[in-house]
Amino acid sequence: MIEMVIDARRKDLGGFEVGRVLPFHARRMVGPFIFLDQMGPAEFAPGSEAINVRPHPHIGLSTLTYLFEGEIMHRDNTGATQAIRPGEVNWMTAGKGIVHSERTDPLKKATGGPMHGMQAWIALPEEAEETDPRFHHHAEEDQPAYENGGLFARLVAGEAYGAKAAVPVSSPLFYVHWELGEGVRTAPPPGRSAIGGAGGYSERALYIARGEIEVGDRVFHEGQMVVLEPTAEPTIKALKPSTVMVLGGEPVGPRIIWWNFVHSKQERIDQAKADWKAGRMALPAEDDAEFIPLPDVPSTPEPAPATVKPEPTHPV
Repeated sequence: MIEMVIDARRKDLGGFEVGRVLPFHARRMVGPFIFLDQMGPAEFAPGSEAINVRPHPHIGLSTLTYLFEGEIMHRDNTGATQAIRPGEVNWMTAGKGIVHSERTDPLKKATGGPMHGMQAWIALPEEAEETDPRFHHHAEEDQPAYENGGLFARLVAGEAYGAKAAVPVSSPLFYVHWELGEGVRTAPPPGRSAIGGAGGYSERALYIARGEIEVGDRVFHEGQMVVLEPTAEPTIKALKPSTVMVLGGEPVGPRIIWWNFVHSKQERIDQAKADWKAGRMALPAEDDAEFIPLPDVPSTPEPAPATVKPEPTHPV
């Protein structure tokens, strides 16, 4: 029933902690999901830096930012400037190249407050890796939701349970937010038969952002990802009030990750490095006074697919 359990690795990114789940040395991706961070939960003091990520580049992926608490201001070089708040979705497709920043609004810095959310990177299929960059914001009402008997479910992206979210995904996937009351039972979207049966998803996982759940006869807690076997059809029971992200989809093939770049081809990663170092990628017009420089590491031979070096800059 359970293929693997991954414990989030806590990382301090300059006064702000994240739990890094994917990529993991023994499991680089779940469907097209190649990167998953839980940011916080944290409580920022009035006047603290909070979220302050300078402009930096991406290629070959889409990022999905989703908050439980707090607010982040996104700016990118397509001209998008957009605050994200709880229940909303910021979906940014880097394609052939995008530069963005993530900051806390000065007023929010002054007052302080909570921050808790998730950021996922979704690898684009090869035919979409060089698409034009674009940004989409979706309000709460754009996400199909269901609530009954202590279960709240929101379809953040993709298709599941007969519903489809507004986020413009590039390959088959699902991303669901559950809020479960104590004792509530539910089930993930169905898996795909190991012998190729129709319907369902090939790869699925549960990430517990808060609380404690039971899967089969095993108990899992906050900060753990449970990767399900393809044919498993488990019932999930909340042992206490819990927040769970359910995700998966169809694989898009192996990918290389280097810093903030994701691609199927090493030469394209190398070109992105050179472009950023030479200043050939424009900064956001409203946030162009500073940027994160290319990490000072030597060029390396082509790594194994989905090798990560160095660490991504994102705290979210």
